[in-house]
Amino acid sequence: MRDNGYKNAAYAIAELMDNAIQAGATQVELLCGERKELVGQRKRSRIQQIAVLDDGRGMSPSVLRLALQFGNGTYLDEDKHTGIGRFGMGLPSSSVSQCERVDVWSWQNGIENALYTWLDLEEIRAKRLTEVPDPKPQEIPEIWQKVGKSFGKTGTLVVWSQIDRCIWKTGAAIIDNSELIIGRMYRKFLESNQVAIRMLSFDLDYPETTLVEKYALPNDPGYLVAETSCAAPFDKTPMFQPWEGENAFEWVCPIEFRDKTHHVTVRFSYAKEEARVGQNPGSLPHGQHAAKNVGISVVRAGRELELDQTLVIKYDPTERWWGIEVDFPPSLDDLFGVTNNKQSARNFAELVKLDIESLLKNGKTINQLKDEFQEDEDPRGPLLDIIQKIDSQLNIIRRLVKAQTKGNRSNNKRHATSVAEEVATYATTERKKEGHVGESDKDESQPQEIRQTEITKTLTEQGVTETQAQELAARTINDGLKYTFAEADLETSAFFSVKPRGGAIIVTLNTSHPAYEKLVEVMEKDVDNVDADTLRTRLSNSLEGLKLLLMAWARYEDEQPDGKRRLAAQDTRVDWGRIARQFLELEE
Repeated sequence: MRDNGYKNAAYAIAELMDNAIQAGATQVELLCGERKELVGQRKRSRIQQIAVLDDGRGMSPSVLRLALQFGNGTYLDEDKHTGIGRFGMGLPSSSVSQCERVDVWSWQNGIENALYTWLDLEEIRAKRLTEVPDPKPQEIPEIWQKVGKSFGKTGTLVVWSQIDRCIWKTGAAIIDNSELIIGRMYRKFLESNQVAIRMLSFDLDYPETTLVEKYALPNDPGYLVAETSCAAPFDKTPMFQPWEGENAFEWVCPIEFRDKTHHVTVRFSYAKEEARVGQNPGSLPHGQHAAKNVGISVVRAGRELELDQTLVIKYDPTERWWGIEVDFPPSLDDLFGVTNNKQSARNFAELVKLDIESLLKNGKTINQLKDEFQEDEDPRGPLLDIIQKIDSQLNIIRRLVKAQTKGNRSNNKRHATSVAEEVATYATTERKKEGHVGESDKDESQPQEIRQTEITKTLTEQGVTETQAQELAARTINDGLKYTFAEADLETSAFFSVKPRGGAIIVTLNTSHPAYEKLVEVMEKDVDNVDADTLRTRLSNSLEGLKLLLMAWARYEDEQPDGKRRLAAQDTRVDWGRIARQFLELEE
């Protein structure tokens, strides 16, 4: 039972806090008692006792005895399975994972009426202790009454001693390493002021000497909460924004399980542009904070189980700029595969590892795949919709995050009107005089505000950041341009897209297409700071890229069957060449 899988002391401590919150506590305290001891040739502070104090309902004698029995408790029944409690394992299993002795006091009518019992592993080994001792009245030690601030009419105090498995050796280290995890686990309770968590480190011989004292702040990996532990300037305001548009920030998925309908909520967010400003924002304090919160936050009954990193691209530093939260009720514990230490949801984690698209071959639909899971009695079937939604939405958010990076890197170049856009606008005007009409022309008579809004909307839908989209749209309208040239990571195999909107023609280069890297990006990267030989190499590579692009078109024509399709391709090449000649001659 000592090797029951707790990741570290912070997760074991969280089990005690779960019990406190389940018991209605509004104040919870983590109290770390240290004492100087000789380590080598020097005296150093070492952790001696760890306590968790709460002002919850307290326990009756029978419940207190149950609470220290392995696999027992009051939250095992199906109808009581609604809060953050789970298997009746929390108190004893978390305690023995870190220490050899645990003492518990609980009271329901003043601390003077506290009941006491304990577990001691050495006594169990020696067979002096064969069952949990009957709780008896016993005064709470004076040391805890001195340092604790949450003693009320009701409550519980759990004290660990003979600590032999905690990897952190001082109270300060325990608090430092627990603060981020506890703040993340209980962020929803902290944000709503449902509970306050005080963390204290003190000297057992001089309890009036406070070594560390702080209150846990919410740590939201989706960064949509104000007043959090994030570094300034995002400690008082959210660093991320909810995903908007067709794929909304909050998606609710109904799931049929055991003849009942349950609801799972998935939330999506991504960094605000101001969080990405400047050189290497990931190295700034708020960026370093985000780097500690990468992954999908799996939340059960308002309490985080884990931050799943299966889908995280480990080598990509921009992964810190998105957030996903999956929130499900305890009634779906068996479906999600919640472990007895409440550190993960195994079925969900296993399904995230699967490549869903690879399972949908030969025209197979998601519903057919669900049916296959059901036939195989695979419990993960109902979760397929959630995984597929996360996969598709994460791809969109990643493209937008990449667009933020590109926009910050060469902002001034991208937002200046280019000669090409002016020439193309003039050439189009001349063609209209010759009687050539385009689809975009009919919207030129719309009010400028409507045109600008339409252009902005189209650009943002393609993955251009809000700020860039607004600036490009304003420049297009104010300068009287017919063309808007943008760059974004498009989910298509095309090198570029063409969209007539707001009386303009929006041409968006696909930054994920190899042609972009060979023909465009190679000419833009640090052009002012490279030597002549490097420039010659880039020009040569760009020429080779252009040849490959033309040869790809040639092969496209060659593969067309004889007849209308081949003639149409040849005509398209001729027509496009005619317009290209007009545009390029005007540039000269």
